Amino acid sequence: MSDKRLYAVRGAVCTEDSPEEIQKSVKMMFDELYSKNSIKDEDLVSIQFSITSDIKSLNPATALRKAGYGASVPLFCTQEAEITGMLKKVIRVLITGYFDAKPIPVYANGAEVLRPDLAK
Repeated sequence: MSDKRLYAVRGAVCTEDSPEEIQKSVKMMFDELYSKNSIKDEDLVSIQFSITSDIKSLNPATALRKAGYGASVPLFCTQEAEITGMLKKVIRVLITGYFDAKPIPVYANGAEVLRPDLAK
């Protein structure tokens, strides 16, 4: 019997708006999320992305599939609300799944300022 329980884990990464940079940034963020949390696709329930309005050249869900992650996981992407002073060029993710322990979030490439309390 497994001791896994349902958790959600956050991540965010800053990126330039080009297909290559978005692909690279999403892969880097997921490499780290999967490694730090021993994630396997079969443990996941869903993956939700949000992007700032200045990211237009590639959907991060498409980048994720191209990187080899989330083949059978429902993916969703939405645009962040425009807030004065918000950090630009950010891809955020919320992964819901069954994990053995409380997962570790990943904030990278400048997104650490969003949650300095969690970015280690």
